[in-house]
Amino acid sequence: MCGIVAYIGNKEAYPILIKGLHRLEYRGYDSAGIALLNGGLSVHKTKGKVSVLEEHMKDFDKSGTIGIAHTRWATHGEPNTQNAHPHYSFSRKIAIIHNGIIENYSTLKKELINRGYEFHSDTDTEVLVNLIEDIQTKEEVNLEEAVRIALNQVIGAYAIVILSQEHPDMLIAARKGSPLVIGIGENDFYLASDATPIIEYTKNVVYLDDEEVAILKRGSELKIKTIKNEEKTPYIQELEWNLNELEKGGFDHFMLKEIYEQPTSIRDSFRGRLHPDKGTVSLGGIIDYEQKILNADRIIIAACGTSWHAGLVGEYLLEEIARIPVEVEYASEFRYRNPIITENDVMIAISQSGETADTLAAIELAKEKGATVLGICNVVGSSIARATDAGVYTHAGPEIGVASTKAFTAQVTVLTLMALRFAQLKGTLPKSEYVRLLHEMELIPEKVKKVLDDNGLIEEIAGKFKDSRNFLYLGRGYNFPVALEGALKLKEISYIHAEGYPAAEMKHGPIALIDKDMPVVFIAPNIGIYEKVVSNIQEVKARNGVVIAIVTEGDTTVKNMADYTIEIPETEEMFVPLLATIPLQKLSYHIAVMRGCNVDQPRNLAKSVTVE
Repeated sequence: MCGIVAYIGNKEAYPILIKGLHRLEYRGYDSAGIALLNGGLSVHKTKGKVSVLEEHMKDFDKSGTIGIAHTRWATHGEPNTQNAHPHYSFSRKIAIIHNGIIENYSTLKKELINRGYEFHSDTDTEVLVNLIEDIQTKEEVNLEEAVRIALNQVIGAYAIVILSQEHPDMLIAARKGSPLVIGIGENDFYLASDATPIIEYTKNVVYLDDEEVAILKRGSELKIKTIKNEEKTPYIQELEWNLNELEKGGFDHFMLKEIYEQPTSIRDSFRGRLHPDKGTVSLGGIIDYEQKILNADRIIIAACGTSWHAGLVGEYLLEEIARIPVEVEYASEFRYRNPIITENDVMIAISQSGETADTLAAIELAKEKGATVLGICNVVGSSIARATDAGVYTHAGPEIGVASTKAFTAQVTVLTLMALRFAQLKGTLPKSEYVRLLHEMELIPEKVKKVLDDNGLIEEIAGKFKDSRNFLYLGRGYNFPVALEGALKLKEISYIHAEGYPAAEMKHGPIALIDKDMPVVFIAPNIGIYEKVVSNIQEVKARNGVVIAIVTEGDTTVKNMADYTIEIPETEEMFVPLLATIPLQKLSYHIAVMRGCNVDQPRNLAKSVTVE
């Protein structure tokens, strides 16, 4: 949510800032703005897309080698120009950009009003910049010290960058609970919410930790302090992503590109970890915690959205083949229901970005109770990667489309590797069956590629149902989470109402909805409790429902019953989610395109949900 970009150095700042804002558009936003120091401190902002800001800036001086820029996703105050960032202080000598929420802003605002401050927006951010200015004036301290004192008085989450007219060679940045990364170039610095705006200029980055303040001065080395005034040594890391991964590569949309990257992203997620010829799985990131996991009373999987669906698949995997009890929790609810957690529990937190606020809160609670916490995420150096005891990166590469595709299958891949590894250590599978599963998993990328090659039929189905108002997705066992994920994808990008259910639950209520205008999508591979799913399909057809079925290649039983069938290659039941998810992603994509929806940036959604 929201996007931060800032620059200080010898180059012209505006081109870097505006390109950075475009790179961050995938995060979700409703307004954009920019502040430059070019003689005076000038702030420009507009409601709407970054392109609107660019058009607005045509009539203004864009020179200057220091600046800050922001895309806002509204929290306090409606989406409009006055609430957009950056925000001036009352004197208009300081400008700030801010991600996160200042929870005690109302109390602080009342105090500042009593001291004569006036406010021009409804935001908590304007309160923070005025608090900083008030402290600087009243306490007679420098800006760096004023920022540090102010941050000790606020409650909430923040990633901030501050630009001051009185300090034309300095930026100040800080974070708590919201990501901020600093790129270190040759005599210049870049700041951003994530690495996507930075990678074009440098691969050397520093990820700020919670309650750290960075002072970036032109011609000086990076300086980091805590809000308690403790000096910290910057830890420089090297980015793994490449610039071409952030481009569409000839595809019409990032989402479509990322759907087609899944043979590669799945393979990259098990590369160096899956060893069929040796009959083993190795997960170096959690090797020191394997005995703790094996001896755990249970595993708690905490996640949100698509990652929660991946966690549900993980529950089936870990319980069935590794025989470890698993509970899957919405991270957003977990911290508020006073859960019972002990030192004998292990939590696995899943997040594509590694910055999901609700999941970070669940991690904090689990650690307070003494549980061991592992992470599965896609972004090296992210908050979850640093907050957990250990973990496994998915190596899916950057995912720009807001609707998650390759991140989901990469998460399921890692969970599958975990289940296989623990099954190996516990001896819960015969050796021959275990090795057979490893060899089958190695074939999954090629089978995904085969599913991707079959495009015409899915487009035809999309054309038939693009104007439908409701969809029902049904699956059983491993395919129940696939049904949930398929329904979520359709909702996210096409704005068609869709629900996923266990197929057997249909007759406990949802069957009342079924008629000739209700498309019902079944995940119905010829494996597991296939006959039960066939019975559920018959129940839908008896009520004039329209059936779209995902079936195993060569299936005739369901094909003779369903109105439309999409085939996937034969595989083991535990690997079906990696194949069956693909046509559902493509179906959602084509329906959304045909409806004229913004596929990569669906309305009201953000890629990285960094606030509760």
